[in-house]
Amino acid sequence: MRCSLVSDRTAATAGHGPSPYVEIERARWAALAAGVAQPLSPVELHRLAGLGEPLDEHEVSEVYLPLSRLLNLYATGARQLHARTSAFLGTRAETTPFVIGVAGSVAVGKSTVARLLRELLARWDDTPKVELVPTDGFLLPNAELERRGILDRKGFPESYDRRGLLRFVSAVKSGAEEVRAPFYSHEQYDIVPNADIVVRRPDVLIVEGLNVLQSPKQNALALSDLFDFSVYVDARTQDIAEWYVRRFQRLQTAAFASPASYFHRFADLGPEEARTTALQYWSSINEPNLRENILPTRSRATLVLKKGADHAVSTVLLRKI
Repeated sequence: MRCSLVSDRTAATAGHGPSPYVEIERARWAALAAGVAQPLSPVELHRLAGLGEPLDEHEVSEVYLPLSRLLNLYATGARQLHARTSAFLGTRAETTPFVIGVAGSVAVGKSTVARLLRELLARWDDTPKVELVPTDGFLLPNAELERRGILDRKGFPESYDRRGLLRFVSAVKSGAEEVRAPFYSHEQYDIVPNADIVVRRPDVLIVEGLNVLQSPKQNALALSDLFDFSVYVDARTQDIAEWYVRRFQRLQTAAFASPASYFHRFADLGPEEARTTALQYWSSINEPNLRENILPTRSRATLVLKKGADHAVSTVLLRKI
């Protein structure tokens, strides 16, 4: 397989000089899973695809199937290393979950990537039990965000219960029999009381969210310190902005149409008014969060998926081992 060194700018790092990544062109990446059947049916692909995100069997076979195999190899290798380390130390070799972080902007497709990886990883014999937990559940309740005066900064790092999220992943990573995470309703745009996501000793835990790769502060433990592997879903900012607008417009006839939706007031906007409203939300909230908090974490990822304007992955950047 031919892998070329790329500049730090292209490889999602700052500055100039040698890159910590190797760039793998799509055709070369797809060849890594040659001969392996794509296991998902058209119905499953439709269910897994995000709103307005084209997802076909070619994208799954050429991009996500090789990625799932790579992750399976990493997880298997980690389990073997743990067993050998335990034997060396003379301790009981209890395996702990392999934890994967999936990061990226609003509307870039990271939730779809996380769902795909959950389904594909579960098809490999070594990782049959895979759990996915979005970090939305660790957003502070709207009432608390209003009390702090930061409801308009929902999605920014300060809007999360970061300690709660860290405790959750730490408990799963340590092998706890059962760990619970809060449940977030996108329709209600809030945490749902007395509703939990229950995680019971998975082989793999996928943690998906905007800010999961943030650096630690004041030498504290960071969430990303608990990841065994991390994926950043990347695209040009102008492309993400357009995807955000299109998703907003599609939501008008989907989730927004429900009277119970927090955003029901936008359901009857005309096309131009809807586009203007979406761009206002993008430019005032989501783009600043991307530039200030999300994009700077890109270079911390183990692997970067670079998307083109059509949502298809064009290049894979893998951190050198």
